[in-house]
Amino acid sequence: MSQTETAAPYAVPRPVPALDIAAKAVLVVLLALALVNPAAVNLDGKAAEARAIGYPLLAFALPALWYFTSWRERAFPWVADLFVTIPCFSDTLGNRMDLYDRIVWFDDLVHFVNTGLIAAAFIMVTMQRSATLAELIERGLAVGVTAALLWEIAEYFAFLSKHTERNGAYADTLADMALGTTGTLAAVLIVHHVWSSSRETIDDAPRPLAR
Repeated sequence: MSQTETAAPYAVPRPVPALDIAAKAVLVVLLALALVNPAAVNLDGKAAEARAIGYPLLAFALPALWYFTSWRERAFPWVADLFVTIPCFSDTLGNRMDLYDRIVWFDDLVHFVNTGLIAAAFIMVTMQRSATLAELIERGLAVGVTAALLWEIAEYFAFLSKHTERNGAYADTLADMALGTTGTLAAVLIVHHVWSSSRETIDDAPRPLAR
């Protein structure tokens, strides 16, 4: 079995596909509204156009790969796809509800959780469930830290460099990178625990008697 293949598929929790589709639908609506009137979703001066392009590309990346490649031979990775969609959805909805300004710790939560979700999704579609914790950490940090860095670079050039908060951007960037790295490690540990528990459940299941 190759590194990109997975073990026998596990049942997808019933609400996951519906949540994934709903999140994508709301995301598209909010981004369309942002293009027409950025102020309506509190994205005025916050790179609404860049989000309207980048977020759909990210949110629909897995469906495109699954449809146009040999991945179609496997079950669609609903959980991983939801994990990729949530960061785009939560940031857009968070701006729409003005949570970044109303809740002091919301931005920190977004960096912690969303970076971890991206790393977890990448692990789930590229690694075997038999992978060791060390292998998961290596892959997770490679993806999570890179994602956190790319986000900070994009954020700075998209709008922060022109914003009044740019004088404190260095400290904020370091904090966000640290939160993203910590979130990635937490996600790796959770994935490892879930996969290990699943393997134990399968190994402990009763087997039919040999004939």
